[in-house]
Amino acid sequence: MGFARTCSVALVGVEGVLVEVQADLEPGVAAFTLVGLPDKSLTESRDRVRAAVVNSGGEWPQKKLTVGLSPASVPKAGSGFDLAVACAVLGAAERIDPRVLAEIVMIGELGLDGRVRPVRGILPAVLAAADAGYEQVVVPESAAAEASLVPGVSVLGVRSLRQLVAVLTDEPVPEEAPDGQGRPDPLLAGLRVPGTGAATGMRGGGAQPDHDLADVVGQTSARTAVEVAAAGGHHLFLEGPPGAGKTMLAERLPTVLPPLTRQESLEVTAVHSVAGLLPPGKPLVEVAPYCAPHHSATMQSLVGGGPGVARPGAVSLAHRGVLFLDEAPEFHGQTLDALRQPLESGHVVIARSAGVVRYPARFLMVLAANPCPCGRFSQRDSLCDCPPSAIRRYQARLSGPLLDRVDLRVEADAVTRAQLTGRGARGESSAAVAARVRAARERASARLAGTPWGANSEVPGRELRSRFHAAGGAMDEAERSLERGVLTARGIDRVLRVAWTVADLAGHDRPDAGDVRLALQLRTGVPRGVPMALGVPT
Repeated sequence: MGFARTCSVALVGVEGVLVEVQADLEPGVAAFTLVGLPDKSLTESRDRVRAAVVNSGGEWPQKKLTVGLSPASVPKAGSGFDLAVACAVLGAAERIDPRVLAEIVMIGELGLDGRVRPVRGILPAVLAAADAGYEQVVVPESAAAEASLVPGVSVLGVRSLRQLVAVLTDEPVPEEAPDGQGRPDPLLAGLRVPGTGAATGMRGGGAQPDHDLADVVGQTSARTAVEVAAAGGHHLFLEGPPGAGKTMLAERLPTVLPPLTRQESLEVTAVHSVAGLLPPGKPLVEVAPYCAPHHSATMQSLVGGGPGVARPGAVSLAHRGVLFLDEAPEFHGQTLDALRQPLESGHVVIARSAGVVRYPARFLMVLAANPCPCGRFSQRDSLCDCPPSAIRRYQARLSGPLLDRVDLRVEADAVTRAQLTGRGARGESSAAVAARVRAARERASARLAGTPWGANSEVPGRELRSRFHAAGGAMDEAERSLERGVLTARGIDRVLRVAWTVADLAGHDRPDAGDVRLALQLRTGVPRGVPMALGVPT
């Protein structure tokens, strides 16, 4: 009779659970039983592991073999347990010293030829191992850089089972050619991974180096709204005719966002790792992600889902970055309304029969829409041929509760010939705006030090009203708008949040009446005679 154990990690969302992999050999008819709540892909590991051991030059034990995954109450999914199962079996067969295996966490899929292939979720798995007190982790060689992001853990990257067995038995390590399996494995069809070619269905990535706010012609109000959105983390709604520059503004928003902190980078990297979207050679996401799903995207692709354990959707892939919904009225109404909960809480909880998962989803949402089906409706011009009923139906596709959660609403005007052909009419560059945004964020961080909030948009309404007051009389106009029904109670809180951001950009200690009027104008879209251009802070 032989027994050995080692460890692996089961992922539940972006959280890892340590799983002890136990192998027991007993005399009897040769059989391989796998217990411990495995899914279909994990059950198939019996055949993969057997073939990998034999093709690696090992001898498969001809005895009754039972492999247990503990705790048995946690659902296990995927092929990442293959390496641990193979080593536990070899330990029970005394090919490897069982004492060596007990303190090692192993993560990786085995090919039939014994090669170790990468799996999703290496970073959160290694983080879970480190939190549990383990100091040695074995991963596929192509994922070693990602695993090494976790401090205090010794990472061994291997190309094959033969190499791992040689290391564990102090034998010469054989040479293995790389198998090129480090390519990303997109979860969502059509998702473009940073550094790869474009695709249909969904676009993703970070700030593009050739994108600059100076490319946007005119649009003073919209540029101001983008700057305020970046400085305070406020959601933004851009409405205007086709070709006005709404998509250009959204694509350039990541270029003015502050760099991700180390903790934020690890959060974003963990989500992208679970989704299988980390590009080769770039184990750490250091820039704010940008995700732009097509308007035909399903609810599952937007908020997360899929068969078995739910996978992260676009709201989680845009965590700490920008989620851009172009042609927002063309999205299905229920799909858009599913965004309400993550917009408020900063995370999404998905319940499925295989379990409940929780993914982070603190993103900056940008909605873009035409004013009518033909896109030419305007209060000043009469170019639109749409009947009033069609215009009302089109604009009603964005529900009131969803728009109530959007802090900034501005109209992007059609670009005039003079603006398009004028020389020297370029606006400020992304670098200049990013400097003001960074300074405003630093002021907000200093004010919010010692609190669980990092940006103005995250401060709850009750705290705004009790601890972060505007200057005396500054909120009078906003309160009158509440009495007239122009603003809701949630809306007036959001006006105060935006006013704090405007004050941070202007260098004011507290929002004054001018800051609140600009916040009201950005919130309601109604002109109030306030200059929209944000200049150098005073």
